[in-house]
Amino acid sequence: MRPGVGVFSVILALALLAAPAPSDGQQPGKVYRIGWLTNALKPKDPTPQNCPRNDDPFWRAWLDGLQERGYNQGQNLVIECRWTEGRDDRAPALAAELVTLKVDLIVAGNTAQVRAAKQATSTIPIVMRGVLDPVRRGLVESLAHPGGNVTGQTDDAGLDILGRRLQLLTQVVPKATRIATLHPPVVGAGNPPATHWPEILEAEARALGVSLHPYRFQGPEDLEGVFVAMTKARAEALFVVPHPFFNVHHRRLIDLAAQHRLPAIYSDRLYVAAGGLMAYGVNELATVRRLSTYVDRIFKGANPGDLPVEQPTEFTLILNLKTAKALGLTFPETLLIQAEEQIR
Repeated sequence: MRPGVGVFSVILALALLAAPAPSDGQQPGKVYRIGWLTNALKPKDPTPQNCPRNDDPFWRAWLDGLQERGYNQGQNLVIECRWTEGRDDRAPALAAELVTLKVDLIVAGNTAQVRAAKQATSTIPIVMRGVLDPVRRGLVESLAHPGGNVTGQTDDAGLDILGRRLQLLTQVVPKATRIATLHPPVVGAGNPPATHWPEILEAEARALGVSLHPYRFQGPEDLEGVFVAMTKARAEALFVVPHPFFNVHHRRLIDLAAQHRLPAIYSDRLYVAAGGLMAYGVNELATVRRLSTYVDRIFKGANPGDLPVEQPTEFTLILNLKTAKALGLTFPETLLIQAEEQIR
């Protein structure tokens, strides 16, 4: 044996043993391509694929879930991201662009993006997230048996927690009797509204002894006028109906709530981290991490139409103590104990 060959053989053997083996069903050496389509704002400092950097908590949770299943960005995984930035009319072109990139799977967030992806391809698997009532919207045949090329997660549990969200708001502002409800802009015919939301809220309002006053508008330019109208009508608190539009314009929404001194409750951490008073909703980090299970099963050969659609089971209460102090409010001790996070 030539000098050095034995040492090289030992090093090579150790390297092979240390290298992570592909999970069952993964094709050795294959690079998987995922398209990510969302209505959110494009990150300020994206990667070359237009994706967020790893310091984004939401994105980190998604990548962690994939890594747990053997998919590592930059090694055997490429993710191409596209952002409609609140403009649903951009979704069809961006979905078509992902299809031309020959991605193996598309993750689409919210109804308009899922519908655009479904119209762009009937063969590439689509994993949805953040969609309310996908059966009624015609995206899947049923939750148990989606059929077609779409599966994923529904946000239907959000309907059940609307009443809980209103309860929490009244606990923080116990003297409030007039509560404004801010609804999203008028929804197009292809994206029907959840018409039973008002009934759920009204029933809970009656039980709590408060009156609800709905406010609607056409576009972001109308937001300031809406808040002026709330103030003139002497609204004492604000319930923001969850919708992707508000996610995109959340900073403007929070600024106006602060300016008009309206205690408001939102649907997720995004708002509270930006200065909103409080939020109660689906644990977004847990749900986005769960998406990787669909990706893994589909890459291992599962038919998306056979994978049941999941409903969220984890919810979080987030409180902003600094904002409460600015509004002259104090969170009850019972809520402080329940809160998963307190922002100071």
